[in-house]
Amino acid sequence: MMKVLILGGALNHEGADSAFAKLTSQTDDDFILNRDDLTDEELAEVEVILGSAPGVLERIFSLPSSNLKWIQAFSAGVDYYPLEQLAKRKILLSNVSGIHAEPIAETVFGLILGQLRGIKAAVENQQHSNWDPDSSHYMILSGKKLAVFGTGHIGTRVAELGRAFKMETIGVNHSGHRATGFEQTEAINELGPAVLNADVIVNTLPLTRKTHSLYDSAFFAKLTAAPLFISIGRGPSVVTEDLIKALNDGQVGAAGLDVTDPEPLPSDSPLWHMKNVTITPHVSGLYQEYVRDVVHIFKENLYQYKKNGTLARNEVDMKKGY
Repeated sequence: MMKVLILGGALNHEGADSAFAKLTSQTDDDFILNRDDLTDEELAEVEVILGSAPGVLERIFSLPSSNLKWIQAFSAGVDYYPLEQLAKRKILLSNVSGIHAEPIAETVFGLILGQLRGIKAAVENQQHSNWDPDSSHYMILSGKKLAVFGTGHIGTRVAELGRAFKMETIGVNHSGHRATGFEQTEAINELGPAVLNADVIVNTLPLTRKTHSLYDSAFFAKLTAAPLFISIGRGPSVVTEDLIKALNDGQVGAAGLDVTDPEPLPSDSPLWHMKNVTITPHVSGLYQEYVRDVVHIFKENLYQYKKNGTLARNEVDMKKGY
């Protein structure tokens, strides 16, 4: 009987109890919920982990021997896992890439519409009982240039919604290869006028060595249209101090941030008090059926893993980091 450890991150979501109850009833595997009194002997027998929790992998790696073969992340990004150690130990890692595309893309356009259609300004005016029909608050999306960094599931869905608003869509990826849903694409290290003159820039990139601190003062200095900058990828891709300066200097017209560096964003960060910044607490990928969809991916992988030791979908490339 295979031992599967379900960690805290997987349990702290709405609907987790019912989703896991259904899962455990459909297989004869031994599911263990994370608890403080787990012994080294119990951890040594764990073959599969679903989710993550601080210190658990470190404990397993410190044991004389371990049976761990596969980890199913509860997220799309896996930058918080020790990828080099997992690769060295030949431990499989899978993510839930794909399920976030719809909620995140909708959040992106919530942030875009909130800024460009004056909704953010209207909310602030409402708090002061201020009727302000100033037309400078309102722009239309039709005809605007939308540059999306990352042409995977999320970026593609953002581009689809952009086209619905008749925006011009430009994709950015590592090689500049063509991508479905984008009118044109550019390589991340060869940005041309189409990207640098965009009205809206959206970061959907995962955090890797290549994308860490990608959006810095040098990047912002190249922008020519004072764009709305949206970041829903990972916080450390943006140099926070450089973004603040770019906002103050007018290189960036406004920002919508679902991810920050650090997280949580400190209460004394200037970003909290900037009128042209909207902050959401890293929730763009969440929705009520999240656990159900994660468990669906896990079940697909679990059935194939038990057949031949491979995964059906979403296996992470340890070298690429996604």
